[in-house]
Amino acid sequence: MRKLWASAYKEYLLLIKDFGGLVVLFIMPLVLIITITIIQDSTFKTISDTKIPILIVDNDKGTVSQTIQDGLANSNTFEIIVKETETEAKDLVFSGKNQLAIIIPEHLSSDLEKKVTQNVEGIISKFGLEEENETEAIVIPKKEVKLYFDPATQLTFKSSVKNGIDKMISKIETQSIYKAFQQQITDDPAEVIFETDSFISFKEILPIKNDEEILPNSVQHNVPAWTLFAIFFIIVPLSINIVKEKSQGTFVRLRTNPVSYATVLGGKTLVYLCVCIIQFILMLAIGVYLFPAMGLPTLDVSGRLPLLFIVAIFSGLAAIGLGLLLGTIAKTQEQSAPFGATFVVILAALGGVWVPVFIMPKFMQTLSNISPMNWGLNAFYDVFLRNTGLSKILPEIGLLFLFFIVTTLIAIVYNEKKNAV
Repeated sequence: MRKLWASAYKEYLLLIKDFGGLVVLFIMPLVLIITITIIQDSTFKTISDTKIPILIVDNDKGTVSQTIQDGLANSNTFEIIVKETETEAKDLVFSGKNQLAIIIPEHLSSDLEKKVTQNVEGIISKFGLEEENETEAIVIPKKEVKLYFDPATQLTFKSSVKNGIDKMISKIETQSIYKAFQQQITDDPAEVIFETDSFISFKEILPIKNDEEILPNSVQHNVPAWTLFAIFFIIVPLSINIVKEKSQGTFVRLRTNPVSYATVLGGKTLVYLCVCIIQFILMLAIGVYLFPAMGLPTLDVSGRLPLLFIVAIFSGLAAIGLGLLLGTIAKTQEQSAPFGATFVVILAALGGVWVPVFIMPKFMQTLSNISPMNWGLNAFYDVFLRNTGLSKILPEIGLLFLFFIVTTLIAIVYNEKKNAV
């Protein structure tokens, strides 16, 4: 134990003397999590609070086009800007000045009314409620509402707009059919024969804690994800530290003393595990105290702290094991630093920190299961968002601890074989 504590004290002295390393370990993660959370929270607010200007060319001038415009305006998402010609609207969108233009075709309202009336009359005549009309049905061409999108517009925005307009058009057609039946069946416009209110609705059921619904927010998503990213980023200074000791001859001097390589790695593990815990505490403090002062949602950690610390400790061990292995295998700092930083980004991408796993291709979803960041992130989400207990996170923290054991053992065995040559 005395040798282990001496090794840990040596790592502590090396760490506090490296100002740049301390900035990377403590300051940069805080800047990162604040920046990302503000950006994402602003994005959510933009969707709900700030109206997106869209162009509309109304060639119909009828009730249908007016209903479309009213529906878009009442959605509190879009600001309607009316343009006279399709060419003008198209040029503005394709030049990037506007994201969307909607072109409503001519005679949309009148042709829709004719089409619906014709169909309704045909149905009623089949039932014998009205004399069958011998005249041939008029062929009314289908109408096409054109949508122009800025080429830089994301696919998610395109899909949401298309779905919204399609739903609006379907509702207009349905109401037109009901209205035509109403006119054919009764002469009293006040008499209600068909109810046009939606029969089927949707209701989101949220998890409940203490008789209150748990509503996830941007902070609860970002703090776990970027805390995990910061924790795993310690592999860069840790691996550089090991390579530096090898290049400076420190390991050669240590080998002349009765100190095993496992003891040396144990000292590094203790110090850097403390670093991970400090990082985690700082991240929680940012979410609990700073974010509310900045107008962001508060991070709710009530009743979750013990489980959160357990996940943070085992995530830190997994990151340390990876850093020990990288530092042992790498021969120069030029190898360890770029590879470590790139590898952390790859693990974050695979683990779902950048992009949610469920929207990845099937192959990438399978591959994400091998990322320790994915295990840690799922464990954090289980505690933060799914309100689970210790038994539910045991598989994830078990995998993280096994990853630490395996990587550390590989580092020790590799070092022994290398020095035996």
